[in-house]
Amino acid sequence: MATVDSVSLFTGLGLSEHKARETLKNTALSAQLREAATQAQQTLGSTIDKATGTLLYGLASRLRDPRRLSFLVSYIANKKIHTEPQLSAALEYVKSHPLDPIDTVDFEQECGVGITVTPEQIEEAVEVAINHHRPQLLVERYHFNMGLLMGEARAMLKWADGKMIKHEVDMQVLHLLGPKTETDLEKKPKVAKARLEEVDRRTAKDVEENGEVAGQTLSLMEQLRGEALKFHKPGENYKTPGYVTTPHTMDLLKQHLEITGGQVRTRFPPEPNGILHIGHAKAINFNFGYAKANNGICFLRFDDTNPEKEEAKFFTAICDMVAWLGYTPYKVTHASDYFDQLYAWAVELIHRDQAYVCHQRGEELKGHNPLPSPWRDRPIEESLLLFEAMRKGKFAEGEATLRMKLVMEDGKMDPVAYRVKYTPHHRTGDTWCIYPTYDYTHCLCDSIEHITHSLCTKEFQARRSSYFWLCNALDVYCPVQWEYGRLNLHYAVVSKRKILQLVAVGAVRDWDDPRLFTLTALRRRGFPPEAINNFCARVGVTVAQTTMEPHLLESCVRDVLNDTAPRAMAVLEPLQVIITNFPAAKSLDIQVPNFPADETKGFHHVPFGSIVFIERTDFKEEPEPGYKRLAWGQPVGLRHTGYVIELQQVMKGPSGCVESLEVTCRRADAGEKPKAFIHWVSQPLMCEIRLYDRLFQHKNPEDPAEVPGGFLSDLNPASLQVVETALVDCSVALAKPFDKFQFERLGYFSVDPDSHQGQLVFNRTVTLKEDPGKV
Repeated sequence: MATVDSVSLFTGLGLSEHKARETLKNTALSAQLREAATQAQQTLGSTIDKATGTLLYGLASRLRDPRRLSFLVSYIANKKIHTEPQLSAALEYVKSHPLDPIDTVDFEQECGVGITVTPEQIEEAVEVAINHHRPQLLVERYHFNMGLLMGEARAMLKWADGKMIKHEVDMQVLHLLGPKTETDLEKKPKVAKARLEEVDRRTAKDVEENGEVAGQTLSLMEQLRGEALKFHKPGENYKTPGYVTTPHTMDLLKQHLEITGGQVRTRFPPEPNGILHIGHAKAINFNFGYAKANNGICFLRFDDTNPEKEEAKFFTAICDMVAWLGYTPYKVTHASDYFDQLYAWAVELIHRDQAYVCHQRGEELKGHNPLPSPWRDRPIEESLLLFEAMRKGKFAEGEATLRMKLVMEDGKMDPVAYRVKYTPHHRTGDTWCIYPTYDYTHCLCDSIEHITHSLCTKEFQARRSSYFWLCNALDVYCPVQWEYGRLNLHYAVVSKRKILQLVAVGAVRDWDDPRLFTLTALRRRGFPPEAINNFCARVGVTVAQTTMEPHLLESCVRDVLNDTAPRAMAVLEPLQVIITNFPAAKSLDIQVPNFPADETKGFHHVPFGSIVFIERTDFKEEPEPGYKRLAWGQPVGLRHTGYVIELQQVMKGPSGCVESLEVTCRRADAGEKPKAFIHWVSQPLMCEIRLYDRLFQHKNPEDPAEVPGGFLSDLNPASLQVVETALVDCSVALAKPFDKFQFERLGYFSVDPDSHQGQLVFNRTVTLKEDPGKV
């Protein structure tokens, strides 16, 4: 009979009958468990729930000092110890403190007594862990070791319930990756150590071909430092494959080293005729980053040789964007600073019979096989006189050019060095009516500034021979040109001409429209510069051109904003909720953590009154299966308040649309925990919120095969949705343009410069989680 009673007692704790009978075979364990259960029943005066029973079984099976049984049972029965981590800490404490009496204050502090970990905190911690491993997760999918995610979340929330963390990990991973595929269900193959290098090579190839980023990423500085790149050392230009030497090379390199002291020198040379875009971000990071990583300097040099297209606003914007990305030029220079020297060298080039004045028209020079110039062999003195005539404005535009005598890698013969333009220059005014071309200017400006590494995108590889030829033809110091792959994005257009077309047809507002991928647009949308730099680091210093998926850039944005954007609450589609039994005569002051996963970063306060507003989607009269938010018979918690609301009445307008709800509230700890906690606002500010999506519908809007009608026919009509009557809590009232927030459960948002006194405007930067449909 005693055995039957004990089995009944143990199954009442949640043990299976088999487990209960097995426990009875261990006399010491069964006696201690029986005593623990009896004491707990006496304390509770009712049956023991399964969660408490599990803790009691853990206590009885692991406690080595029976004197502490009653002490610990009281904490479990009274729910002061209610998670496995707390029980483990308690057992460790009594083991390390065998003497009486126990210091209860110290014990409770060491065991997390009184600390409640909310579902929102668990959600935040898991999100941080997933963001930390997102690139690897996206590659390995369900073969990834999910224990890492749970471990990191547990490290942030010491007293959280492990089962709740596991459940949240499962839910967020499912949301990120979608259901398991057949490939996910296959066993992960074991990779022999000898094959790892080959696997790494294949992974790198996948990055270039598929626009995905795998594995852990070295920082940009690590990728650019020292021997990481097989670049020449300053002064050892001649060791570079393909570098052309002359009898003067070694003397010129010696003079170069005397001037630079062996210092690495790079330059970022944009044309001031448009706004920088995401591809330029890689160039900025590569040029400034390589110099910084190797204790060198980087010039910001404006290639201002085409006065027809240059505007002052572009100079300012480019300087701003370089500074915004975190870089400071050693010196800001202009190609126009060197116009006198460039002209003198052009005259010298004619003297050396390496250049001539030509009268072929521009249209005659176009195409793959233009006719050779009939003026190529004109006398040197004649070309000198004609070039001087060009300088003095005696030729109309297009009537004469100065051409160099060389054939480039792509077969282009005798590239133009100077052309006539009567447009005033923004810096030199009407001083010049002839202007040098890129092919002539670029290498000579590099030489003047003693650049050691002239880093260019891959399309300039065809100009490398002209680069070396021109420096050597003039017997001046010759830097080394190195090429790297351009960075492009799917669903994007970055061409200056095409962006102007988008502005002209009203598809976007201007260069900084947040749907574009110009750097000013990304800043306005709320992308942090650190995220863009991290994205460039993840892409890596590849030689092949890469076209990346926008969601990988957005992932970098989430990683940064998760740690830097304080939380606030906003409601896009407000539904009024009236709390009929509100517990106070006036509104309560609610303390909300700026970062729920790290409360050391401070708090802000919001009012909580008898009228609150929730998202209209957080209520359903007739919910579908699995709906967890407010419905008849289904209460929800209000985040951060410690209150749960339950529906009492639905008020509808004449059209049958729900206009408001009446609810009652109770303390969250006064009953069963709700299935969900929702955000809300009370006494809010009205604001405008702009929700952005992709500007184009196809991956390659400029590809005629994919979009036969041209990129303007591919515009996404839903790329911008403006919510003019959104509500936001008053904690953001003093926010300034470009301030960033995470609106709980909605996404990351940035204050737009259109904001003014009494009317905030927010741009949605990215959603909280990646849309599984965006691949």
